[in-house]
Amino acid sequence: MRGLFKENLSIAQQNIKGQLLRTVLTVFIIAIGITALVGILSAVNALERTLDDGFSDIGTNTFNIQRYAVGFQRSGSGEKRKVNPLIGYNDVRAFESDYDFPGSQVGISFTATSQAEVKSEDRKTKPKVIVTGVNEYFIDNSGTKILQGRGFSASDILNNTRVALVGSDMEDALFQGINPIGQTISIRGNKFTVIGLLEEKGSTFGNNVDLRVLIPLNVARSIYSLPNINYDISVKVFDQQLMDPAKDAATLLMRNVRGLTPMEENNFGIVQRDELLSSVDEISVALNAGAIIISIITIFGSSIALMNIMLVSVTERTREIGVRKALGAKRSTISWQFFIETLLVSQYGSFLGIVLGMLIGFGVSTGFEIPFEIPWNAIVAAIIISIVITIFSGIIPAIKAAKLDPIEALRYE
Repeated sequence: MRGLFKENLSIAQQNIKGQLLRTVLTVFIIAIGITALVGILSAVNALERTLDDGFSDIGTNTFNIQRYAVGFQRSGSGEKRKVNPLIGYNDVRAFESDYDFPGSQVGISFTATSQAEVKSEDRKTKPKVIVTGVNEYFIDNSGTKILQGRGFSASDILNNTRVALVGSDMEDALFQGINPIGQTISIRGNKFTVIGLLEEKGSTFGNNVDLRVLIPLNVARSIYSLPNINYDISVKVFDQQLMDPAKDAATLLMRNVRGLTPMEENNFGIVQRDELLSSVDEISVALNAGAIIISIITIFGSSIALMNIMLVSVTERTREIGVRKALGAKRSTISWQFFIETLLVSQYGSFLGIVLGMLIGFGVSTGFEIPFEIPWNAIVAAIIISIVITIFSGIIPAIKAAKLDPIEALRYE
């Protein structure tokens, strides 16, 4: 049995080499579907992991007030998309001063710039540093951890003290071999004393969040007096059981701050970590569904192409089949010969598709600066798909070859 399998395998490889052009084209057709599946799923897996890691530090007892609610913005049939006004400084100040829900704290932040150049005494960064203005509760509410030093105090924020917290990459850029705590940095000519070093967070979509500087809110506003600044509000509720009433109180207050009437809809969004992850899951499901649909269509085309090449092969080798049968080859031997040949072609396509798909996933991960992981689920799915292609494409040609009459086959020219 083992010797017969080796013989059939050898014959299949010889026939594949003899029909090289057709085999290569068929392999590439199969590889396209596998590439789409593995490439998209590997990119989606990297995206999910990055976003999950980004939201993991945000506790379930924290919610954010932002310009839009998280979710898909659908528009159609002439329907105009609703545009919410920015959350301005007056909004956040009014909310912060009036929100008095027991056992809660309000964090405020805004991104002043993402292209700052920060200097120390003898070094400077590239103009890619993110400068964020925050209040004293931002660090705790956002789940950001301080590796060295301390965070902002209420006194720092109230007195507009020129102090700063720096991301982990700032240590390498400005303070190589030197403890950054107590060092002086310059932003737009303004001097700040570093009081804390933030824990590494990693890059997301080309945005290196470790290359950043946090400074007191009003100090940031005085340096970056840009129009149309959008602020973010985060509320941490220490008792998880009070999350719903805390959100209700925040919604009511924010509606009053915005001057909305009872008949008007909210022109802002309130979201929790679970809702953010739910939106990520929605996107992932859509992308996974797209990958599966592309793969199914390509599998159908691949099966037809592979079945066609094997049927042509059966016709071209009719005389060979007759000779083998005349020499005593059984039907099962003939059918296995053609089935093994089909299996080899599909596996070649599967292997090529897996390699190309992983390269695409790696390229996407590198381009967006997100971690890449080998997509084992996608690879297993690709192998299963290739086996399915083999079964659907190989059975009919194998049966046709096995049923050929040896006398008629020998007479075939």
